[in-house]
Amino acid sequence: MKRPPGFVIVVALLAAGALLRMLLGPAADDSGLRVSLSIPTGEVLSLRATAVLSAALVGAVLGLSGLALQSLLRNPLASPFVLGISSGAGFGVACVLVLGYLFAWSGAGLFGREVFGAVAGAALSLAIVSRFGRQTDGHDPTTLVLSGVILGAIFSAGTALLEHMVPFGLRGDLLSWMAGRLPELPSRGELIVVAVAAVGGFAVLARRTQALDVSMLSDDEARSSGVNLGALRGTLFWTGGILAGVAVAYAGPIGFVGLVGPHIARRLLGPRHAALVPGSALAGAALLVLADAVRQAIDLGSGRLPVGVVTALAGGPFFLWLLRRGAWRS
Repeated sequence: MKRPPGFVIVVALLAAGALLRMLLGPAADDSGLRVSLSIPTGEVLSLRATAVLSAALVGAVLGLSGLALQSLLRNPLASPFVLGISSGAGFGVACVLVLGYLFAWSGAGLFGREVFGAVAGAALSLAIVSRFGRQTDGHDPTTLVLSGVILGAIFSAGTALLEHMVPFGLRGDLLSWMAGRLPELPSRGELIVVAVAAVGGFAVLARRTQALDVSMLSDDEARSSGVNLGALRGTLFWTGGILAGVAVAYAGPIGFVGLVGPHIARRLLGPRHAALVPGSALAGAALLVLADAVRQAIDLGSGRLPVGVVTALAGGPFFLWLLRRGAWRS
């Protein structure tokens, strides 16, 4: 029996996750609230549709960010979370929020200072990790991972320090946001910003698919083929950093979607970037929508788990498996 095409599988995963997320939710009975499968209507339908759209957009942004970083570093283990970029972006947002509280800034939202702080923190983290892992013939994967883990721990500690400089209420919001959570009631403006980031990141990468394929060769071979590696790597650097920053500013540091999404696309669609770019966006969207659906079914008595906890519990073992099989050598 012929295997279904890769795009059909990815789209089917996204559709299944979206359907499950639309049908699964809390329902009231005599014993209180319980999780049930039901067809939503009215306001509930609108809220769940917005949640699906929100998760799909953030997942697509993370998938594209992960692909850009993996192509930049020629390392399939690269991702915003593994390399400490998500932690750096989170630290940048925390700095903005704390400074806004200390100096009574107004209007610090997704359109301005939070996004700027997230992108600045992501770019700083990526620059440091890239510098430590650089070698004459590329980047050493082991050094990259170790640098990312250490830098992520440093930025996380810095964020925890900043949490103690703000009132208890804002501290609770920061803790919830750092766990990775999709906004329950995002504004239309916030969704538009994330959508623009997703479309913009896709367009940037889709225009350079041939150059990305060639850049996977050695530097000498790529240059002899006419690829301007300096310009391409600069584009990938900022594309990966900005996409990661926007995702963190909107939903907090959500781990492993940027790592697993491109891997799923690569496994189903092959190594050519003409398929990897849309495949990574779709796979990232499917993963986060599925994770958001799964967390709806887990009630620990004190509310639903943050979606970042679900992705970490699922993505952590996958990352260890990649390390075990030596995925960076492929």
